[in-house]
Amino acid sequence: MKSSAWTVGELAERFGLATHVLRHWEGRGLLAPERDGAGRRRYGEADAYRVAVIIASKAAGMSLDQIRALVDTGAAGRHEILERHLAEIDESMAALERARAMALHALECRAHDISTCPNFRANVADIVAGTRRGMGFPGARAQENPPRAGRQGPIGPVAARSS
Repeated sequence: MKSSAWTVGELAERFGLATHVLRHWEGRGLLAPERDGAGRRRYGEADAYRVAVIIASKAAGMSLDQIRALVDTGAAGRHEILERHLAEIDESMAALERARAMALHALECRAHDISTCPNFRANVADIVAGTRRGMGFPGARAQENPPRAGRQGPIGPVAARSS
């Protein structure tokens, strides 16, 4: 890594960002670059690591406010923010698992219109009745060996597919 300070343009280019993004993050309290004698921003190695943390945290779904709590040593509520973010990740993962279970069942089910499948209907009947939102498929965990005809699928028995 370059040992001398980077300009705003050099650091932005290194990370594939527009320079205004770094300035915005500075305005939000995420970055505090040093200034040279002419007042120009100069970013050091610690700033480059902080930019990498911001980018990785944003990719993980965190807001700039959440990220600021991670990088600001004086920020209160860091643990609460992280616990809330972990709960959001768990909810997203559960939704993806349900979506995967539905897709696996649709792939293996003989009903070409999944809305006519009795097993699928049984798992969404409470949504239709208005007593629940979203979908919960029993056993919606990712499976290494998806069920084939005659075996138990993630939301019920899987029948042979008709062509």
